[in-house]
Amino acid sequence: MEKIFKSKVDRQFVVPIAVIIGGTFIWLLYLHAWAGVIVVLVVGLFILHMFTTTYYTISGETLRIRSGFLINTEVDIESISKITATRNMLSSPALSLDRLEIFYNKYDSVMISPEDKEEFIAQLKGINPRITYS
Repeated sequence: MEKIFKSKVDRQFVVPIAVIIGGTFIWLLYLHAWAGVIVVLVVGLFILHMFTTTYYTISGETLRIRSGFLINTEVDIESISKITATRNMLSSPALSLDRLEIFYNKYDSVMISPEDKEEFIAQLKGINPRITYS
């Protein structure tokens, strides 16, 4: 059975990006700077793509983390040892600062932001009850 969890999206990410991209786009249109308009349009579409394709899938004993075409990571759920809540601002496949840091293998970790953190954690612990959460 496959379960998909969308990334939580914070307004504090969306609003500044929309204002900067939208404002720059309008300003460049006003200046008739067509090359700049194209660049801002491409960047805006890339960011929109990232926002619409960031999600986490639990399938069998695998957690797949997707964010656009840049991030496609698979984590063996049995290798997960710990999950902690964090508000770390480091770059990660998360569209919110309300994040979970997942520790797996010996030294690996990834930060994600599922909308329904409780169900997400319960699903993982149902597969690997040794996972600790703090």
